[in-house]
Amino acid sequence: MDLYLPIANLSVNALVIIGLGGVVGLLSGMFGVGGGFLTTPLLIFYGIPPTVAAASAASQVTGASVSGVVTHIARGTVDFRMGGVLIAGGVVGAGLGVLIFRLLQYLGQIDTVIGLLYVLMLGGIGLLMAKESIQALVALKTGKRAPARKRRHHPLVAALPMRWRFYGSGLYISPLAPLLLGMATGILTMLLGVGGGFILVPAMLYLLGMTTQSVVGTSLFQILFVTMATTMMHAMTTKAVDLVLAMLLLIGSVTGAQVGTRLSMTMRPEYLRVLLAAIVLLVAARMTLGLVWRPDEIFTIEVR
Repeated sequence: MDLYLPIANLSVNALVIIGLGGVVGLLSGMFGVGGGFLTTPLLIFYGIPPTVAAASAASQVTGASVSGVVTHIARGTVDFRMGGVLIAGGVVGAGLGVLIFRLLQYLGQIDTVIGLLYVLMLGGIGLLMAKESIQALVALKTGKRAPARKRRHHPLVAALPMRWRFYGSGLYISPLAPLLLGMATGILTMLLGVGGGFILVPAMLYLLGMTTQSVVGTSLFQILFVTMATTMMHAMTTKAVDLVLAMLLLIGSVTGAQVGTRLSMTMRPEYLRVLLAAIVLLVAARMTLGLVWRPDEIFTIEVR
């Protein structure tokens, strides 16, 4: 079932796009990650231009985050004050990301930069995840438990001035730390179309020292509004948001998330983390191949 994407300016098989969204949703449900960091590479592999893939993936993440935010608000696991600071930083970062995006478009390097950032990001995250997963498996086999993490913010965060009390997170730190963190994730969201949760959640835990109970809900709260702002900025400046593509991805991801959630209940968390690390490293390797491998025929003509 072929469908024309007006912004991407090409025809795609709608079932394949829904299937890609389903794969991302499946991973989201199985591993508890947003999956946005895999959406853009999978779309690029299928032939969607990187600029359209990144902008449309951000709008898909917005839709996928709504139900999660509502659930966490109902549970009382959202620190609204911390979330507000993160959102403010994220919106500023998205604005800076627009300038960087347009500059790279002007220089004709945006596709290459998106590919390089994904290789570095996925490669680094995949290696760290693989290391932690192997350590968890070894601890499982030997029966030794890993030492519990002490909840304390980073010394650099403690040195920042103007401390505020964030009651929902149990913190007394400077708002500059979450503001800068939000800016960094805003730039990534603009350039790569990711929610940024895979960077935001570890940073909130290990840099800010937030409680585990409030991290996921507050992260989703920030992601929802920042991806919303990013989608609007893309639509008004780069004109790269393809809503038809985003809707197809959303249909697949919602369905896949339900299946993934059920599958996750049948597998041990240690094995799930190893599997996710392997998937991330495979995607990083494929992105690297696409950057360095030169085809025999650079220009081809396809007769339809």
